[in-house]
Amino acid sequence: MRLPGQAVAVEKRVDRAQRQAFERLAEIELAAHRQELLLDRLAGVDARRGGPFPGEEGDGRGDDAGRDDPTLHAREGTLLPMRVLVTGGAGFIGSQFVRRLVESGDQVAVLDKLTYAGNRANLEGVDHEFHQGDIADADAVARAAEGVEAIVNFAAETHVDRSIMGPAEFILTDVLGTQVLLDYARQHGIRHLQVSTDEVYGDIPLDAEPCTEDAPIRASSPYSASKAGGDLQVLAYVRTYGVDALVTRGANTYGARQYPEKFLPLFITNAFEGQHLPVYGDGKQRREWLHVADHCAGIELALRRGEAGNVYNVGGQERENMDVVRRILDLTGASPDLVRHVADRPGHDRRYSVDSSKLSGLGWQPKHSFDSGGLEETVDWYREHRDWWEPIKSGDYKRYYDEQYAARLA
Repeated sequence: MRLPGQAVAVEKRVDRAQRQAFERLAEIELAAHRQELLLDRLAGVDARRGGPFPGEEGDGRGDDAGRDDPTLHAREGTLLPMRVLVTGGAGFIGSQFVRRLVESGDQVAVLDKLTYAGNRANLEGVDHEFHQGDIADADAVARAAEGVEAIVNFAAETHVDRSIMGPAEFILTDVLGTQVLLDYARQHGIRHLQVSTDEVYGDIPLDAEPCTEDAPIRASSPYSASKAGGDLQVLAYVRTYGVDALVTRGANTYGARQYPEKFLPLFITNAFEGQHLPVYGDGKQRREWLHVADHCAGIELALRRGEAGNVYNVGGQERENMDVVRRILDLTGASPDLVRHVADRPGHDRRYSVDSSKLSGLGWQPKHSFDSGGLEETVDWYREHRDWWEPIKSGDYKRYYDEQYAARLA
């Protein structure tokens, strides 16, 4: 016969077992939900938009291959939540990428030097672990990278005009900093993804086909040369040391929270302020425009599915600079009289264009059209967030702007 005390004890054990079972079931359901979200994201599914933009230039970069493929991982376990170090994660593209990973259930550590373009406000409301430091500092890297399974390197000096003024910082960050990160990845057996640029391919003729990943590197500026140096270090570490590393090369990226020295935010904010829009030369240079969300989607796909030793282009929609200027005038309501053609940048490349079919083969498909919503959405963001960019356009920025444009606009 079971005594009353024993019956109570049994009931408590049963209750505890049931609670543990329910908690475990909830954990399993949450993990399954995260994987489902991630599969949808990697397959190019976006509930807000129904697919490519028919009839638009650039809409043929992706196909439906892989959209319903449940095995969208290149390596075992990559669909499970990861701990990732995002260097340069307080910058424009890096902060958007951090947001994306956190929304997928990944744990993210950020290492950022917080130079002029790094802004912790870009990460407000995002659950992350922040470390201030330089990627060229091995101790700072070791502290920030403890326990991570992958490093995604956005940290870089990136502006061509600044590289012409002073190239040394570009070499220190883009080449030496990359080497320090690769050393850590090598020592700890983790993946390294290097975020690079289409500018490493250099100037291509107007009638040439877009560059594939096998195109020769012909960097034209100290900036693109420093990025090419970092890319080559990545590929050398794969071949020499067997490091699990790869490279993405993105087109001109646009969207919210971009530092206003770059072409689009500079012209958009100048238009709102009634300041001149300084167009280099005749303005017939051609660039591909890639929305930051599409760029981050491509980087994440390469991180999870890309093969070591490979390069993946992430392209956009090609437009002439003056066509973009006219669209900015239309969207901001600014006067065409603000446009000023100024002395061209030394060594200015005429055209960049890349072929993204290799990344599309992994399932990447851009969701934002530059002409149908992308640029307009970006202009609206700067219109509604003057409190973000107006404080930036003072102090150090103003000194840079005066040095760069005052003589040209005189």
